[in-house]
Amino acid sequence: MVTSTTETIPNKEVIQILGIARGSTVRARNIGRDVFAGLKNIVGGEIEEYTKLQAQSREQAMQRMNQDAQRLGADAVINVRLITSMVMQGASEILAYGTAVKLK
Repeated sequence: MVTSTTETIPNKEVIQILGIARGSTVRARNIGRDVFAGLKNIVGGEIEEYTKLQAQSREQAMQRMNQDAQRLGADAVINVRLITSMVMQGASEILAYGTAVKLK
């Protein structure tokens, strides 16, 4: 599945727009990560446990978006965007979405 943040894909022609493809995941922090993050917050620096959690969440949201695009019969997803929102204290959603298209 070709994915792009742009409106077009070089040397390809969009022949049909199939709709919006989306994928999301909701992740919560856990007590183990929070303890290490709290310690890191005291001394400063990157909180690697949260960085890894966010990276895994983004990948899962992108995979789910691609699966949704395949379900629609798409060859590609253009104008891909990622957003995040807090669902509740300690839990956030990452949403990946874009336009599912057929290519010539």
